[in-house]
Amino acid sequence: MTDTVIEGLPGNIARSILAGFDRHFTIFSKITNGARKRFENADWEAERIASRDRIMFYDIRVKDAIRDLHKLFDLDQFNDSLWFDVKREYVQLIQNHQQPELSETFYNSVFCALFHRDYFDNDYIFVRSIVSTEFIESDKPSYHVYYPAKRGFRSSIRQVLVDSGFKLPFENLDRDVRNITQALIRETFDRPRRAHLNFQFQVISSVFYRNKAAYIIGKCINADKEIPFAIPILNDEQGYLYVDAILIGSRRLSRLFEFSYVYFMVDHPVPSSIVSFLRELMPSRSKVDLYSAIGLHKQGKTVFYRDFLHHLKYSEDELILAPGIKGMVMAVFTLPSYPYVFKVIRDYFPPPKKVTRQQVLNKYHLVKQHDRVGRMSDILEYSHVALPLKRFAPDLLDDLYDTCANSISEEGDYLVIKHLFIERRMTPLNIAVKRADDTYLDHLMRAYGRAIKELAGANIFPGDLLLKNFGVTGQGQGRVVFYDYDEICYLTECNFRKIPQPRYPEDEMAAEPWYSIDAMDVFPEQFATFLFVEDRTRKAFLKYHSDLLNADFWVQKQKNIKAGIYEDVFPYPQKIRFNRSG
Repeated sequence: MTDTVIEGLPGNIARSILAGFDRHFTIFSKITNGARKRFENADWEAERIASRDRIMFYDIRVKDAIRDLHKLFDLDQFNDSLWFDVKREYVQLIQNHQQPELSETFYNSVFCALFHRDYFDNDYIFVRSIVSTEFIESDKPSYHVYYPAKRGFRSSIRQVLVDSGFKLPFENLDRDVRNITQALIRETFDRPRRAHLNFQFQVISSVFYRNKAAYIIGKCINADKEIPFAIPILNDEQGYLYVDAILIGSRRLSRLFEFSYVYFMVDHPVPSSIVSFLRELMPSRSKVDLYSAIGLHKQGKTVFYRDFLHHLKYSEDELILAPGIKGMVMAVFTLPSYPYVFKVIRDYFPPPKKVTRQQVLNKYHLVKQHDRVGRMSDILEYSHVALPLKRFAPDLLDDLYDTCANSISEEGDYLVIKHLFIERRMTPLNIAVKRADDTYLDHLMRAYGRAIKELAGANIFPGDLLLKNFGVTGQGQGRVVFYDYDEICYLTECNFRKIPQPRYPEDEMAAEPWYSIDAMDVFPEQFATFLFVEDRTRKAFLKYHSDLLNADFWVQKQKNIKAGIYEDVFPYPQKIRFNRSG
């Protein structure tokens, strides 16, 4: 090899990795850009497939990039000076890139797949981000501005809808404009209602697509008030679009971007600009939440890990066993000062659990790729995570060594976990129920049953419906979300049955059932007996959801799914939906 080739080697490696990222982002953008056509064609099955495929493509593209590197270069052994120079060259290449933060993450993914974690420091990977994402220019603006004082209020709203770029016509554009205008005026103007000099709408230039809806997202600015809003648009599947509602305020928008929903499709060459705009609308939502919400979950993982390392440095509390009933499949722990839980698959599962480790992994991946309909927690998945040994509580360490020894090892002052799942921390439903007064219990049981029904409508059966496998988000009137996935399956895989009538009086007294039971058999009429110990909990549940105890309910759900009928689940309350007959 000549000296010239050697001198150019770091740059060539850097260019090869960046080419791999650019290829990935081009494919990602192509899938995302197809969301409008799928929405206008009401091709919901194609949208589900695209959403699933887009999640999987990142790892495929990383493997492609590594394969290309091995074809072009001899990388069998780590060379510290070479990779120091590769990173330096890579930084130069992405200085004017439109997705510098994403390209850093892709570089990390490639490097970490090639080499041992001993080299995972800022000399060789992007532990800290290098390139600023502020003020990145692109041909497509991040947002459009509308001035009602100049154009007129209704004309401005009309233009917002027209500029969304749909080819399908609106069913009744005048009605939709009127509904939006009335709601915005009612919610955003104090009395006396007065438009100030700076009165304007700022609207993100890209439409957000998810499930069966498209969302126009922006904010209204009037004096010192900034009011976020989102306008959901639906397809009537008869060739027309209509505005279903307007979500006003940070709280409503935050619900739209909750971690329990599938990722949005939103196409823009500078994702960081979209995230920055969204953070202004929802200060309570972190970059982790927002990058993940727009489908860039790997970037969400990167931001999370940086934030977590920073938090560890500036905190002193111990990692402890998570409150609640110990799981048989997962060891679950948490850092009280940090709003997440960490899950490690145990080495063995005691009876009656019959799943294997690989089956558990498959089920968690199923959730990642499936429509979570606001009822399943998103998952961050990491490999070879090093955490300071001194931060582990003694009883947690004992539990990990007793039941997860194959997944952990000590390296100096660190405990390295081979495979780790991280989820948002919630209050276990069984604990919330135990603490609840009658009014709050009523809310919890109503929400619990709704969660089960909405999951069923999306072709998901939790398998184990025990309250401990569900959590309550936030404070006050929180939402009930499922988070324990080791027995999850597609609803259509289950065989819902009614318990046969006993043949003889003695059958009911026998220790064993008088009827055969196959692996996928489910008997809904037994739910109330097994799920609720206390009468008051059972009564609160049956007040709203006695239909869940009927096998016919579940069989009908299966028929709907097999017929291609997927139920609508709206991430906003029924009461704010517009009346289409107006």
